[in-house]
Amino acid sequence: MNRNLPVTHPANPAAIEGFYKGELAPNAEMKCPLVLVLDRSSSMVGDPIKELNRGLKIFQTQIQNDEVAAARLEVAVVSFADDVRIERDFSLFENTAIPTIEAYGRTDLATGVMEAITRIEARKIWYKDQGLQYYRPYIVVITDGLPTSSQERIDQMIEMVKKGAKDKRFNLWAFGVENADMDFLKQMSPPGFPPQKLKGINFAEFFKWLSSSFSTITASKRDEQVDISPKPNENPFQITVY
Repeated sequence: MNRNLPVTHPANPAAIEGFYKGELAPNAEMKCPLVLVLDRSSSMVGDPIKELNRGLKIFQTQIQNDEVAAARLEVAVVSFADDVRIERDFSLFENTAIPTIEAYGRTDLATGVMEAITRIEARKIWYKDQGLQYYRPYIVVITDGLPTSSQERIDQMIEMVKKGAKDKRFNLWAFGVENADMDFLKQMSPPGFPPQKLKGINFAEFFKWLSSSFSTITASKRDEQVDISPKPNENPFQITVY
């Protein structure tokens, strides 16, 4: 599923209402939509993108090994560089692997995040049409550099994130790698989800934590409060609370 949904009118129901039309739900389980928004700019070339791809495979395997999470967690992957790509649209991991991501180009983070928001809104409409309940969606952003998006698009993205989080339409969590601009990530992050900084490129341990966290979320009741925040002294994936 590699549809190209335009972001010119993000989160506009009139533009996205029929986007997933014709697709049938694979089961009647409550769904948990997650969008991974991943930096594939040229600064990720070499070991960083190699380790990111390895971490993604670990994440998929661990979710597939959890019967409940495998039936409920729908994962989309949006990558950004000079352009934005839908590496994988929303689906369960059954029979749909995460593709290998290649790195090059600049860092259009803002458009990547806006695309994630747009797809979440489209998917929620589809859930309602299918009669499915769903958990509050998550957007997880991973980047290692300065955003090269236009200031206009950055401002638009930040406004969309803050409003969407305030209205409880989704949660967004940003993770910075190595030379990421943590001040910018703090500026774009909604209250309650401060950006986190990874030490090095230990994506394997990060994605082990992420899969464990979403196993916990998908096993919870719909309105149950689940705290998956990393603790400063308990961060096996070496994330430092920023």
